[in-house]
Amino acid sequence: MNKTLIVGIILIGFFTIIAVLAPFLSPYKPSEMNQAHMLMAPSSEHWLGTDSLGRDILSRMMYGARISLTIGLIAVGIATLLGVVLGSVAGFYGGFIDACIMRFTDIILCFPTFFLLLAAVAFLESSIFNIMVIIGLTSWMGPARLIRGEILSLKEREFIQAEHALGATHARIIVLHLIPNALGPVLVNATLGIAAAILLESGLSFLGLGVQPPVPSWGNILIESKSTLGIAWWITLFPGAAILLTILGFNFIAEGLKQKMGG
Repeated sequence: MNKTLIVGIILIGFFTIIAVLAPFLSPYKPSEMNQAHMLMAPSSEHWLGTDSLGRDILSRMMYGARISLTIGLIAVGIATLLGVVLGSVAGFYGGFIDACIMRFTDIILCFPTFFLLLAAVAFLESSIFNIMVIIGLTSWMGPARLIRGEILSLKEREFIQAEHALGATHARIIVLHLIPNALGPVLVNATLGIAAAILLESGLSFLGLGVQPPVPSWGNILIESKSTLGIAWWITLFPGAAILLTILGFNFIAEGLKQKMGG
């Protein structure tokens, strides 16, 4: 029994259930304001307190979980798909094609991901769709390098040579034989990538460049804490704890998968 994997699944399962059932579980609408309840500390009426506009923090965090997890999953899906395609082509064909793809990958890796994101967001509207696409398009390098390395090893194996001898097309060999056998490390990397994408989105939203209000995300909920930290600690604590636990959960899953494959 892999305890690390189980703990990670429990943590992510909890936040996923909260996200899916947010419309049914949240006690208030996420944008509902109540001037009489501004900056109210956690109580039986507002379990996690309220912000400076009287909005319920628990309700906003539940809906924010949907945004943060969706951005993480789709952004990593884009990055993994792009990385798998480019890495597979580079590893299988080698030579000039491999050199071009890998040198381009190295150039992109020279730029810090967060600054690439800032530059891209500066020229585009800060919508949820754009954030997902931008994170995906700036995070494909890791999966590409991983799957290229796996395919360089796999393409010399006997079962691949047999496929060549039987006249299988290159596309068939790559899609049906090489990629499925090379996905182990990529899956671990993708799990870690979801945590990184959520953290990137939270950072962008905290800076006011990510998901824009009134749509709640854990990052833009934290924006409120900049001006109310001394008088409303709960606005910082609870969203920050949710981000921390989610990232830990994905890291535990990645570590558990790594141990399971290694075993």
